[in-house]
Parts: sequence; structure tokens; C-alpha cells
Amino acid sequence: MSEKRGEIEAGEHREPVTGEAGADADADAGDRPATFRDVFGVAEYRALFGAAVLSWVGDYFAKVAVTFLVFADTGSVLLSAIGFAISYLPWVAGGPVLAALAERYPYRRVMIICDVARMALVGLMALPGMPMPGLLLLLLGASLLTPPFQAARSAMVAQLLTGDRYVVGLSFQNMAGQAAQVAGYAVGGAVTAIDPHAALLINAATFALSTLLLWRGVRPRPLPVTHLARRSLLRETGDGLGLVFGHRVMRPTAVVVFSVVGITIVPEGLAAAWAPTYGGGSQITGLLMAALPIGAVIGALVTRMTGPERRLRLLKPLLLAGPLLLVGVLAAPPFPVVLTLVLLAAAAVNTVLVPLNGLFVQMLPDAYRARAFGIMLGGIQLTHAVAVLAAGAFAERFPVPVVVGAWALCGLVLMAVAVTTWPTREVIAEEIARAAALNRAPAPVPAGSHPATT
Repeated sequence: MSEKRGEIEAGEHREPVTGEAGADADADAGDRPATFRDVFGVAEYRALFGAAVLSWVGDYFAKVAVTFLVFADTGSVLLSAIGFAISYLPWVAGGPVLAALAERYPYRRVMIICDVARMALVGLMALPGMPMPGLLLLLLGASLLTPPFQAARSAMVAQLLTGDRYVVGLSFQNMAGQAAQVAGYAVGGAVTAIDPHAALLINAATFALSTLLLWRGVRPRPLPVTHLARRSLLRETGDGLGLVFGHRVMRPTAVVVFSVVGITIVPEGLAAAWAPTYGGGSQITGLLMAALPIGAVIGALVTRMTGPERRLRLLKPLLLAGPLLLVGVLAAPPFPVVLTLVLLAAAAVNTVLVPLNGLFVQMLPDAYRARAFGIMLGGIQLTHAVAVLAAGAFAERFPVPVVVGAWALCGLVLMAVAVTTWPTREVIAEEIARAAALNRAPAPVPAGSHPATT
């Protein structure tokens, strides 16, 4: 796409962004990428980003604490694993439906309500003597609030950050998410070792602080579209699925995103089973699992250092490079080589995921923004689960390097088809213009009423 096309936003009628950078800072001039200063110069985004980081860190505290409490109470590895996995269940079972709730109310209000409710539920989990069934039910209740919160947050990020600020902001957000995961597990594990109930109280406190940041730092906004008749959540979710997978640009974008995350998650998911191949235990496992977040950080830095036009030129080569690098493990190279291949594959994939997200958001009508983000977030979680389970089943019968390499080879074929059938620049430009026109269109006048006169 040309640079001019890259500047078109999915919601051009949106209100001006406040902050030191101002709404009119020219972050997209030429092919210069936006800077982190451009991104964090938006005061409301700083508050939204801080709220997200607090929620992420708190969630990882809770995962560690619940897993520990379940195992300590029951002595069952299976039950402790179930306790860990419950937080992912809402995304897999009904994430897009739950995310559709965020389309019905102003995004800021949805996030604040979700945070207040999660603060209360996690606070109850921290009570000493809470029965195990009650603990797990409270965790499930808190987890059910994650999809609408995340969908509303993703939709608001696209409102606050325009042009290349959105892409660079998202890349930094992904990097911060990986750091929050590492910090949350590390510090949460240390706190849990002393008192798991204290870890849960800290999690509740993070939701309280997140609520405060959203309340004080993000101003209220009405829904982008208010004139549409509401239908059942299932029907509205179906409408969102129809939009995404019936669209000539969003459909291939979604398929590519789901595919690449399904390819690169396998080395992490099979890390424990792969480690004995190199004569190592937890240390080798940890290095293999760390390669994905480190690759995400590298990808975020590459995104920051390359301009919008160059990112688009790198899209197809990097989509092929990710699985191609992992095919190399079929040759059974030494561990340092394997670790380098996994890390570089993760970096390649994460370098293209953010520009793909930026492209996706430009196609979205405002009326479907939260639903579409919910579909993508839920699809990624489902892809993670299916890919790891399927690869794990194959690893029961075949050596892990063969499974990882063969899985990547299938992914390479899939990516080759994707890049050769990728929509043309003309098609992409038409769909961006179509979405922009829909978002600029005035709401229809209800039957029986009269337009206001001046």
C-alpha cells in the first residue's frame, strides 16, 4: 500500500486525541515510523496502557497462586493444571460472544465495570478457608470478564492511537505483555511461596488501581455507533463472524494470523518434552519457552525501527521466514542452533503480526469494532490450544524435533498459499475506503421524525 493509504483510519470521524503529542502531530510523515514518544504523548493512552499492564501482572499472580493452592489442597497435578487452564476457558468456549457485550456499552464503562467486578471476585478468592470448588468458581467468574474487557480495551486503543502510532503502540504493548508475563510469574511465584492469599490480594489491588487509572485518565465517550437495533448476543456474534470471514481482506488476514501463531506456539508448548533430546531438564525447557517472548521483544523493536511502507514490503518474506526457520530443526542441529532458529522464527512472526493488526483495524466499521477484536483474540487463544494439543498428540508417537519440523513444513506450505493469494493493493485500498465511508456516514433518521433544522 502507498503511504497515503497507510494513513487512512477505520474511524476518521473520531474525536481529537488529547495529550502532549496532540492529535495533529505528524507521526506518519513520509515513511518515518512513529516513535514511542509519539505514542506515549497521548495522555489517555498512557492511562489505558498502565491499566492493561496492571491487569496483566495481576492475572499472572493469580495463576500462580491458584495453581499452588489447588495442588496444596488436593495433591493432584491434574486438578492444579485445570485451575491454571480455567482462565483460558472463557476465550475458548465463548470469547467472541462475551466480547460482543463490549459493543453494547461505552468502552470505558465496560472496562471499569469488569475491573471492579474482578477486584471483588479475586478479593473473595483471597479469603482464608475458601473451599476449593468456591475458589475455582470465583476464578471462572473473574475469567468470564476478561473477554469483554480485552475487546473494549483493543477497540479503545484504535480510537486513541491514529496512523502509525497505532502500529508502534501495539508493538510496544506486545513487548510489555511479554515482560508482564515474566515479571508476574517470577514475582507472583515468590509472593505465593510466602503466602498465596497475599498474591491474590495483590491481584485484587491491581484491578482497583486499573479502575482508578481508567476513571481518572480516560474521558467518557459514547459508543461509536448508537443507531443500530440490538439483537441477541449470539446473533450479533454471528454477524461479527460473518463480517470478518466474509470480507475479502479481513478473512485472509485472520487466517494468516491464526496460522502463524499456531506454528510458533508449538516449540513452546512442547518445550518440556523436547528438552531431554539435548540432555537437559528445567533449564533447557525454560530457554525454549523464553524464546517466544524474547522473539516478541525483537519483533517489537524491528517494528519500531522500520517505516510503514517497509513493513508492508517485509510482510510476505517474513510470513515465509517464520515456518521456514523452524523446518531447520528436522536436521537435528545442536541446541544453540535450535534455540536461535526458534527465537528468529518468533521474531519474524511478531514483526508481521502488528502490521497485520494495523491493516485489520483499517477495514473495520465502527459498529463491529469490539466484536471483531473479540473474534481475533478468541481465535488466537483457540488456535494456541488446538495447536499444542495436536502437536502433543503427535509427539506421543514421533520424536519432538520431527513433530516441530513437520508442523512447520505444513505451515510453510500454508503460508506459501497465503502470500500468493494475498489481496492486491487495489483491493486493500478499496476496502479501506469503504470502511472509512461507512464510518463517516450519518446515522439514519428514525421513521416518523424530522431532521433538525438550523
